[in-house]
Amino acid sequence: MNASREWSAADAAAVLRRPTAHDDKYSRGVVGLRTGSDAYPGAAVLGVEAAWRTGVGMVRYLGPERPRALVLHRRPETVTADGRVQAWVIGSGTDAADRTPDETAALRGVLQADVPVVVDAGALDLIGALSRVDRAADAETAAADARPPRVLTPHDREHAALRKSLGLGEQPDRVAAAAETAAATGAVVLLKGATTIVAAPDGGIRTVTTDVPWLATAGTGDVLAGILGALLAGATAAPSGSDGDGGGDGGGDGGAGATPQACAATAAWLHGRAAAAASEAHRGGPVVALEVAEAAASVVGGMLAGG
Repeated sequence: MNASREWSAADAAAVLRRPTAHDDKYSRGVVGLRTGSDAYPGAAVLGVEAAWRTGVGMVRYLGPERPRALVLHRRPETVTADGRVQAWVIGSGTDAADRTPDETAALRGVLQADVPVVVDAGALDLIGALSRVDRAADAETAAADARPPRVLTPHDREHAALRKSLGLGEQPDRVAAAAETAAATGAVVLLKGATTIVAAPDGGIRTVTTDVPWLATAGTGDVLAGILGALLAGATAAPSGSDGDGGGDGGGDGGAGATPQACAATAAWLHGRAAAAASEAHRGGPVVALEVAEAAASVVGGMLAGG
């Protein structure tokens, strides 16, 4: 396993890209979300809001009627028709126990499509079985490198359940546990916490430390998933040779071709800075998830301006 490294403001800036006069909504990135449920409709609103505030070109939302209505009320520019996307976010605000067979089939289709996927909360249960299928296929075809990128975003309890489904034992060291899960699934693992661990399948470890305890509140994980989905869509869509100075893990081209691990670490970094900005607006007081999503735009703007 490679040594861990703390993700920096410069690292995050390398993943961001300011639109140019040559861009349209597709070249800026289109992210699709299959999130929210009748029981947790707010998760859909928070993820969609966060994706828009991060600077994506289009957000598609596909979900149940109630969260869809709330999404459109909050963000009427959101597209609710199926169509082309450059990244997906699935699982936020859903419960696997309540998922219909049709929705399970749809999520499996997303996971096996040819675009990056952020797998959150109620979709993490699908990873265990899918990883076994992937390993069997890889043994026959040696096609592991051709698999579309997946980024898993569990908190500690979800991570423990995921590891159990993968047949992995208890591992008290969070860094070692995340690295082992990443290797077993072939996915980037973003293990949420005061120190977020971002582990890549090749053993690379990045960490993001957030000194905002108020961030431990309902809905902020949905915001993080939306930010990450937007960054992945932008990295996939960004044309080669786009403006930006970039460097290191970010891909070196202002977001174009940034690795999934770089996008995940940058999402965690932006998420923490947005929480800090939202708290500062209340003199260091508590924040709610929607405020964190809204603050993401000013953080992105400050980064692009060199702040």
